[in-house]
Amino acid sequence: MKSSLFSRKGHGLVFQRKYLCIPYIVFLVLFIIIPILIIVWYAFTDASGRPSFDALVDFFTSFSKLNVLLVSVFIALQTTLICLIIGYPLAFFLADKKINKNAVLVTLFIAPMWINFVLRTWATRDLLTWMGINGGSTPYLATLIGMVQNYLPFVLLPLYTTFLKLDKSQIEAAYDLGANPVQVFVKNILPQSVPGIVSAMLMTFTPTMSSYVITETLSEGKVTIIGSYIDLDFTSRLWNEGSFMAVIMLIIIGISMFLTRGQEKDTGRTNLW
Repeated sequence: MKSSLFSRKGHGLVFQRKYLCIPYIVFLVLFIIIPILIIVWYAFTDASGRPSFDALVDFFTSFSKLNVLLVSVFIALQTTLICLIIGYPLAFFLADKKINKNAVLVTLFIAPMWINFVLRTWATRDLLTWMGINGGSTPYLATLIGMVQNYLPFVLLPLYTTFLKLDKSQIEAAYDLGANPVQVFVKNILPQSVPGIVSAMLMTFTPTMSSYVITETLSEGKVTIIGSYIDLDFTSRLWNEGSFMAVIMLIIIGISMFLTRGQEKDTGRTNLW
């Protein structure tokens, strides 16, 4: 019977595997779809619940909010770029079985992720203060270092996984055909690693814009990102303004996913030489 979890087969009942997705669908509806709809409803209503675009007008006419958005995007871009510059060669060497035979080094790099996020941020603050880098003197630098330190593992893991899956036969064939190391990297290794690069960017860029704990702790409140503004609005019970800024975040996430759609699967054709 199609309406049952079990279908009849002979004198018994056979479980239909498609119904295993029911818990996931329930979770998706209750904790993702409904909350997003509530946020959208608050974003386009006023305090009395009537349809309104006051939050939209307030956002795009407020210099401070637009400035916070630009600062957030700038910090996110910087963090993503620095993490890629550090994480790409690091992941490449860690994926080399001759260097990292037992994946112990990878475990050491991702071990900080097992520590509570807030505790890790406060520990970073104490270390930077000891080094003379703090929110009182260099708030932006302290924030940027904290962002890179926290999100580097999110760049390292997808790149490491991608490098493990490289087609070694293509690389060997490229060398056999006379390509030098630079040519092999540009025409073979780099195109094959595009899925890992895209995943790393998605896992770093958008979360960075909402990581207000890092900015508030390391910059001592002197650097404000969009996540901090959303937290401030909700703390002040400005539900409509905070919800609209959350919608802006959703739009940015949607744009980034749209621009990178298909890149994780389509690695492009690699040239042997």
